[in-house]
Order: sequence, then structure tokens, then C-alpha cells
Amino acid sequence: MAKCKDEIVLRGLKENNLKNIDLNIPKEKITVFTGVSGSGKSSVVFDTLAQESRRQMSLNYPHYVRYQMPRYERPNADLMQNLSPVVVVEQRQAGGNSRSTVGTYMDINPLIRLLFSRIGEPSIGSANDFSSQSSFGRCPECSGFGEVITPDVNKLVDFNKSLREYAVKFKPLSPSGWQGRWMITGGLFDPDKPIKDYSKEERQLFLYGPPEGEKVYAPFHTKNGPQPHEWDGLLPRFKRLYIHRDISKLKGVTMDDVLAVSSHSLCPTCSGSGLNPEVLACKINGLNIADYYQLELSELAEELKKINDSVGGQIAQQIIPQVTQLIEMGLGYLNLSRKMGTLSSGEAQRVKIARHLGSSLNNMTYIFDEPSAGLHPEEVDMLIHMMKRIKDWHNTVIVIEHDLSVIDAADEIIEMGPGAGVHGGEVVYQGSLEGLKNSIAATSLSHKIKINRNPRTIEHFFTIEGANQNNLKNITVHIPKNAFVSICGVSGSGKSSLMLGEFTEHYPETIAVGHGSIGISSRSTLATYMGIMDDIRAIFAKETGQPAGMFSFNSTGACPVCQGKGIIKPDVAFADPVTVPCEACCGTRYSDEALSYKIQGKNIVEILDLTIEEAIDFFEKPNILKRVEKLQEIGLGYLTLGQTTSSLSGGELQRLKLASHLQKEGQIYLLDEPSLGLHAKDNDKLLDVFQNLVRRGNSVIIIEHNLNFIAASDWVIELGPGGGKEGGHIIFEGTPEEMLRAETPTAKWLRRQKKIEQHRN
Repeated sequence: MAKCKDEIVLRGLKENNLKNIDLNIPKEKITVFTGVSGSGKSSVVFDTLAQESRRQMSLNYPHYVRYQMPRYERPNADLMQNLSPVVVVEQRQAGGNSRSTVGTYMDINPLIRLLFSRIGEPSIGSANDFSSQSSFGRCPECSGFGEVITPDVNKLVDFNKSLREYAVKFKPLSPSGWQGRWMITGGLFDPDKPIKDYSKEERQLFLYGPPEGEKVYAPFHTKNGPQPHEWDGLLPRFKRLYIHRDISKLKGVTMDDVLAVSSHSLCPTCSGSGLNPEVLACKINGLNIADYYQLELSELAEELKKINDSVGGQIAQQIIPQVTQLIEMGLGYLNLSRKMGTLSSGEAQRVKIARHLGSSLNNMTYIFDEPSAGLHPEEVDMLIHMMKRIKDWHNTVIVIEHDLSVIDAADEIIEMGPGAGVHGGEVVYQGSLEGLKNSIAATSLSHKIKINRNPRTIEHFFTIEGANQNNLKNITVHIPKNAFVSICGVSGSGKSSLMLGEFTEHYPETIAVGHGSIGISSRSTLATYMGIMDDIRAIFAKETGQPAGMFSFNSTGACPVCQGKGIIKPDVAFADPVTVPCEACCGTRYSDEALSYKIQGKNIVEILDLTIEEAIDFFEKPNILKRVEKLQEIGLGYLTLGQTTSSLSGGELQRLKLASHLQKEGQIYLLDEPSLGLHAKDNDKLLDVFQNLVRRGNSVIIIEHNLNFIAASDWVIELGPGGGKEGGHIIFEGTPEEMLRAETPTAKWLRRQKKIEQHRN
């Protein structure tokens, strides 16, 4: 069969749940992959196509260079041809540490520093001297962090407890860590006496260390016997280890952990910039480098255009296109100092996209993972224009997407399915939009927005008065209780500031479910995440008389050959890595002895192979039933108990996280963009969950752009009208039906979507 070089040719794809499928993907077109969560989209696009492209690209480097690079395994496929280099824009959070900002992520800050080092007055020196992380540039007061963080002794220490009773509430310094154990065994302090009963001298030594100029040592027990170790006091030790260093490099400790036992305020010396006074005195046209970082991007672009110095002008001309790219993505209200971790998912997606758009390369394959996630329909329109621009530069665009507007804009649509997990992994439809409209199998366009014509009667409200966090304009808002409420508005309009900031402060009992990581690993399974694995092991232990550890692949029940991993990665030196199933346990992870014990005719592996639906019929223990029924309720009944959480799709993880929070009536559920990663069919399942929660006496509030969810709400609140300085106002409050008659950005798109549906019909 002739192979066309204008197509990416994939044959016999078998990664994860893919059922030996064949695909031809057209080049220099926009191809959208859609389908329900877990249907196999990511298995084709990321685990096969992107991985093989990266693997083949790495083959161009010498062996010694390849050995230092990420090593990619060949995907499970028969044939992969006509691939081009890939640029992947993923959904995972951008910015690796607490100091990562829009300016550092976009590589703009080094150019700003260079600009000030060349033309700033009075002149200072090298570009590096303008960095808060350099020994010269950092503020002497806050060590470059911009905040003065001091340990709060009353948060750090429970004076009513002894050291052995965890008087130190900061985990790394408590008995669970080596330093806490040393405090107990070192002999300086009575580990069983409450801190409040220490003498004045003992308390002084414990909290602040010995008097200035003196040193105190306590034996620290090592495998070579006791070694003298200096005791410097709890508060000085805390400052030295967890405040005066970048804790992003420490394992098991986050900035949130540190702030929980500290007080923090803006540094008075540098006003939060992290720079020393000498650096801040250097200016260009009256502005110092901290002012540049604080300017909104649209203002920064204008400031850069004013520079007419020959050297400075050349540097400014390198910065302006990147800033302009962010402005054209609708992010002109951000500034360079904005922390990447504080961006909404929609903002973060667009910053990532803008980072890749400065390239003049063509004949590339750009892969986008749900780029509409977190975007208002107004911004999705902008996204579609951007993708068409990339295509016009002779590139191939492949998108995993559920948004109907993006599907409408595609040249080719591939729908995976028909179901999820074991029920998916097949190509349900491939072809044009016209063909999809007439396809019986495909489901992408079959969903219609249903305006809630009979909203619940509102009797009581949650009230927030004078909200002014970030860009909120001193607003007062009344949010209905015991109802399904949507909070909407363009990116940066103030939704998160209002709900995740002000609302949760006023109503701390709120159960807030975001879209952050759930701490997944290759050994974490559905059963362990939902907290029923211990119950299952207890049943086995009771029935068989064996210890519970016999039924854990992390303990004595593990296969002795692969140590419970189920796979083996032989050392193949410079060749591509190879993963093979463990022959001793056939990938089950368990030892032969563990598999010899059974309950109701099933061993531990056969139990973990049960789907959630099957588990409901198999188990009788209330604690297990209660938890698996929650998974069934949110539409995850097709998953197995032993499925690893690392193998779940974004939509599945979102619902799994929600299931772990489902409680009785009377709760306030606040969800941040729950539609992320969901196909239209999954939307209905999640909407049913929300409506059932409200029927049971709960309040459900969602921050959302998805018009299906907004239309189904009892009440809608829109913030805006724009982002940043242009946002922070309440521009609509009312029912979805009333919104159809309003003049707001969301109302415009709600009306437009209804018209599109009428046209399709």
C-alpha cells in the first residue's frame, strides 16, 4: 500500500487500552482528537506519536549525549512513519518552583536585566547584578524573597505537650524526622515534660539556643556511634533550614508548610521586589527594574517602544515580540512578576502557548492538550485563530479537545471510544465535520445546551461584603445557598480572588476541590486512594490467618523478582530503554504465596481486577461499599480497583478527587473548573452528581467557563468586564434564562451557542 508523505502513518497501535488500531493523520491540517475520558486519546497522541517522535529525534545525537538526555522507549506499535519533530503544550502546571514568574518562564527577565545593565542610570554592572538571586543583587533583609518570613513560636510549638507528644508542630522538626528524634535522645531536654513546665533557662535554650558566643553540643546517634552535634535553638534552626534557602529543592517540605507556622509580611527594605536599594536606584526613563516587572504587559510594551538608545533599542526589540505575543493571547493585564503558580489554568495554558509561538520553524507537529481548558468562550475564539496561524506556517496541529467550537474549527476529527478504559481504545469516527454531524457512532456534536427554565427557589444566601482582594473593586455579592451556582467571567476577571480567596476566608468550612495534583504514583491504585485497600487486606488476613502485609505488593506479598513493580527494566546500556513484564509474577506484582490465598474463590489480584460495578456486588463491608458507591455515582464504575492512578486521564482524576470529598448533606462544595478534560457525555454525568448533591441539602458552587454547566445552573454570577485592572466588578447576577437577555461576554456566547445548535438542526 502506498504511503503518502503528507500523512503521519500509524499502524497497529497497542499502548494502554488501544486495540491494535490504524490511523493516518493529515499534515499541515488541524486534527482534533475527541472522545470520553479514558477513551484512548492520550494513548495515541502522547504515548505513541509524541513519544516516538522524541525517541527518533534523540537518535540524531551521539551516544554519550543521548545518555544525558531523557530516554524514550519505543511505543507498542507495528509501524510509525512520516513523523515530524513535535512541540508539546501540556496541561500540567508550568513553573517548577516558588520563584517562577511569567518573566522567568518566558525568558524575558534575563533580557530586562541586560537592558538595565547596558543603559540604566546610574550604571551598576553586569546583568546578573540585577537578579534577586545574585549575591550582589539580593535584598539583604529578605534574602531576595520579597517577604520577611519569621517563625511564629505559638504556631510552631504546642507548649502544653512534650517533645515526645509532638510539641513541635512542624513535621520535619517533630519526632517523625531525624532532628526531632535527636532533640528527644540528645539529653539536653526532658522529652516527656511539657514545654510549659521547662525552667526559664531550659525554655531559652530550647527555643533560642545558647547565649551569643557560646556553643552547646548534644550526642547524635549514628551507625558509627554517638557523634557531637551543635544545638543552635529551634527558631534559629528553623530560620536557617527553611527560610534562608530555596526550599523548592527540599523533599517533603513546601512553602505552605513553612507559612503555616510562620508570619510573613512585605519586606520594608525592597517593597517586595527582592532587590537591594542600589539596584533599585538604577532607572530607565524614571522607572527601575522592579517597576518594569510590575507594569501590565500592555504598559510594558509602550515603555519599551520609547527606548531610542542604539544598544538599548536592539535589546528592547528582542523583548517586544514576546510581550506582544502575550498581549495578543489576551494576557495584556498580567505583569512579569506574576507567579506562575497563581495563574488560572486558562492563563497558564496561554502563557505556555505564547512561549512556543516565537519560533520561526515550520514543518513541525504542534500537540495541544485541551488548550481550551480554563478559557472563556471569548478566549477560545482567540485560541482558534492562533492554531490556524500555526497551520498557515506549514505546521501540523494535533489537538486533544472536547470544546465544540474547537471541534468545529478542525480540518479532521478523530473520535476515540466508544467508551472508556476497557470499553474504549477504538476509532469511532474519522473524517470531516460534515461527516461527524451525520455519524451515528460519533457523539461529539450530539450534545445540546439545555437552559434551566425551572431554577430552584432561592431563600437564603452566603454574603460577602466589600471584597477587595487582588483586582476586586470592593464588591458585595450574595451567593444562593442550597442551589447550583456558576461563577463565570473572562480570565483574570476576579473569579478565583472572589471564591478561592474571599469566600473561603468567610466560610472556612467550604470543601474546595481544585484541579491540582493528587500525588499520584505508579504504585498508587484506585483502592489505595479511596482508602479501602486496608479493609480488603484485613478481610484477607481474617479469612486466611496471614498478616495483612502478605496482601500488599509494597510489603511481604511483593514478588521477590520485581519487588512489586510488575515490570523489569533491563540495563541495555546505550540502547533505548526497554520495559518488560516480570516473568516471575506475569505483571501481577504479587508473590506466588500471596496469590495462593483466596476469599470467595478470588485471590488478591482477581479482587483488584474487579470493576467498581462488580465490587459493589462482591463486597458486603459497609466501609468498602460506601466508598465504591461514590465512584459509581460519579461515573467511574468501569475502572478497576487495582488501576493505578497514574494511568487515569485528567477527567478521571478530577472525578476521583471529587469522590473522595463527597460527604453528607449540609456541605458547601466549591469546585474550580470541574469540566476540565470532560467530553460532553461526561458533562452530563457530572451535572447529575451536582444536582444530586443539591437535592441532598448541599450547596454547589462552581467556577466555570463551560456553557453547558452555566446553562444548567440555578443562578449565575459573572465578573468582569475584562481581566486585570478591567475586571473585579459584578456584571451579572441572575438565572440562565435571564442571562440570555443580558449584554455580557458570557451572555453573548450563550446566545451564539444556541444559534449554532439551531443551525445544526
